[in-house]
Amino acid sequence: MATVTLTGAKGRQIQGTTLYPIFKSLLLTQLVPTGLFINNEFTPASTNETLTIENPSTGTPLATVSSASPADIDRAVHCATQALPAWKATPGAVRGALLHKLADLIERDAEDFASIEALEGGMLYTDSKGMSMPQAISTLRYYAGWADKIDGKTLHLPDGGVGYTFREPLGVCAAIVPWNAPLMITIWKLAPALTTGNCLLIKPSELTPLSALKLALLIREAGFPAGTVAILPGDGPQAGNALSLHPQIRKLSFTGSTATGRAILRASASSNLKRVSLELGGKGPSIVFSDCDLANALLWTRIGITANNGQICAAGSRIYVQRGIYNKFLEEYARLSAEEKPVVGDPLDERTTKGPVSSAAQLQKILGYVEEGKKKNGVRVLFGGERIGEKGYFVQNTAFADVGQGERMMKEEIFGPVACIAPFDTEEEAIALANDTAHGLSAAIFTNDVNRAHRVTAGIESGQVTVNAWAMLAANMPFGGVKESGFGRDMGEEALEGWTTVKAVKYNILPPAAKL
Repeated sequence: MATVTLTGAKGRQIQGTTLYPIFKSLLLTQLVPTGLFINNEFTPASTNETLTIENPSTGTPLATVSSASPADIDRAVHCATQALPAWKATPGAVRGALLHKLADLIERDAEDFASIEALEGGMLYTDSKGMSMPQAISTLRYYAGWADKIDGKTLHLPDGGVGYTFREPLGVCAAIVPWNAPLMITIWKLAPALTTGNCLLIKPSELTPLSALKLALLIREAGFPAGTVAILPGDGPQAGNALSLHPQIRKLSFTGSTATGRAILRASASSNLKRVSLELGGKGPSIVFSDCDLANALLWTRIGITANNGQICAAGSRIYVQRGIYNKFLEEYARLSAEEKPVVGDPLDERTTKGPVSSAAQLQKILGYVEEGKKKNGVRVLFGGERIGEKGYFVQNTAFADVGQGERMMKEEIFGPVACIAPFDTEEEAIALANDTAHGLSAAIFTNDVNRAHRVTAGIESGQVTVNAWAMLAANMPFGGVKESGFGRDMGEEALEGWTTVKAVKYNILPPAAKL
């Protein structure tokens, strides 16, 4: 088995067979396989093609992993098809116990996962370990509890017959996962898929496959049957397209860009009409009313655009502030952001509060929007707007004030730490501004008026709305969008519907047989 030795923040020391240098090594040496995970074994790609993984803190190569070809996808589908009957027949309580075991193992190795996510994706070690890992673990435990409780209905039919329904797994399914929170979002797909009896092929992002390969080790250690889960690093045009078009895959769950979501829908239509769930881009509004707790609103609107460098689909990138407090909000927003004095550096270092964005391409995309914003008449740079240093992919937290509703930066998802702030006057105007977007994933409002909170949450076109906070992810709360932010839900009871199909059984009640 080819392996890569990663050096991270804390933990055990394990010797690998293929060494790649990582700068600023601390206390952890973590062994991660580099092959495709098919049928509970790690294997090179059939074409021997590879992906080079980069460390965004340094811009230097970090690791090389196998890249799946369409033939590898076929093999993984075949193994999953062979495993499906036994997995489907496995009692729910047994599937739940396996999910609990996997949660235990992730909890045991949380430091390892946090180190890997910092190295390959630039997420702060402290954020990964303190937020992403607990969220992944709680999601596994939540769906483990559902495994033996997925029931149907008993019905009385109009003609006097009786019927009942039950939910069946869809079969062999697939998930394509993004780079911004790789383990957490992988678990959002894996937990409900497996608890309902499906087999699952997972394609991690080509930027961040290492956490998924580490997860594969734990899937095998937990005791999941061979073929139940495959981990298939690869690029979109080959591996992603092969999953989208495969005639034996019954569902594909995707989190990523709207453009890729459209391509997946087209592939489904042109192949086997596989079920598709899409969690796509966002351009989340945060609406700050004059009657809010201003300190609380300032806290959450800053977190909502700087968490993970704004590389979150639910980021609160549009901030609308009622005119009566607009100038005060801008003054305090700038002051508090300056006082934070983020510690820029290696995301593995627990003292670091600002790591890099994910890649050179992402950095250039963000800087392109920023430079365009600086040239707009009437738009003010409140703070930030520059690259940090020349090594790695670091960019300042940035805010623009007085941004017009028609500006590109107010319309398009930047996926970086760039806030666009504008005033509004009335509640009706705030709702109209919030809804003036192609997206509808997440929104936040800040008000101490409970009646207003009810009115505005009802008026906003969004899959989720938070009141007096931002994000508030929880395993028992569904997450997903409307409009061009997609359809289908991760998490919550609602996600179970997306991984099952309903079968209806009807009985004709015959009269007693006539006596001879």
